[in-house]
Amino acid sequence: MHTNSHVNPVIVASENGRAGALAAMELLRRGGSAMDAAEMAARVTEDDPDEHSVGFSGIPNLLGQVELDASLMNGRTLETGAVAGVQDYANVISLARKVMEELPHVLLVGRGAERLAAEIGQRPADQRTVESLERWRARFAEKGVDLTGMELRHLVARLTIPMHLQDKVPHGTVNYLVRDSHGDLASAVSTSGLGWKYPGRVGDSPIIGAGNYCDNRYGAAACTGSGELAIRVSTARSLILYMKMGMNLAAAGQECLAEIEQLSPQPGQYMNIVAMTPDGEHMAFSTEDDKRYLYYTGEMTEPALGERATTG
Repeated sequence: MHTNSHVNPVIVASENGRAGALAAMELLRRGGSAMDAAEMAARVTEDDPDEHSVGFSGIPNLLGQVELDASLMNGRTLETGAVAGVQDYANVISLARKVMEELPHVLLVGRGAERLAAEIGQRPADQRTVESLERWRARFAEKGVDLTGMELRHLVARLTIPMHLQDKVPHGTVNYLVRDSHGDLASAVSTSGLGWKYPGRVGDSPIIGAGNYCDNRYGAAACTGSGELAIRVSTARSLILYMKMGMNLAAAGQECLAEIEQLSPQPGQYMNIVAMTPDGEHMAFSTEDDKRYLYYTGEMTEPALGERATTG
């Protein structure tokens, strides 16, 4: 759906997307593209030191390292770029866009993604902060947990999810679904991943079809929460496919929630989904009660929060 007629811009985001949505809407009101707006919005969140589940100041892995993942998708062309496991570079959403625009690839990980960042002129930047390192030390070093040996595999299942339950560790990610004034869609997802994860763990955020999918013809969807769940049932692409096959947005979202529930999530595991149709209708869904999402249209003076639908 790419036309020259002017349509109302729309931004749909996870609840932590307010600052990014405000910046991106200004760009959209000036006629900016959905891709530029989605990237800009994600960058704002990545740079926020108070947001501990995305970018700078993200919660570290078991070894105290911050590893970043991101993906960006163009709904008009279905082009996409993604990176995963990036250390010591900022704004991985922009790096994901460079993968899309400058390489014949979709996904770069680890050292390869970091090499590309250096090639395009990004300066290394430690994504850890005093606060994030102190949180890591308080959970592990100060409790006498030995992380220097080869037995992290025995620690991760015992420590990661229970610590999220006990300490309310951010289990986040940020999503942005954008429709511009031309009717084009774009989607951006950025995350520092599961706090205290096994080094090298990658969730759904950079996996196109799992945590992110966008198609001008049918809509856009993105996920936050326990990425392993979305990977197992390809949640983002599934929601779009259900709409392609004739379901309305509400029914498509409920079908995706049912698929997640069929996986019998472990305590502490959950899934949130935001979704938007080509005409700007939006909804969000969650396997947990009392979850919200953010939406912002060109006619609104500021973003608002809506309730996420749950199973039923």
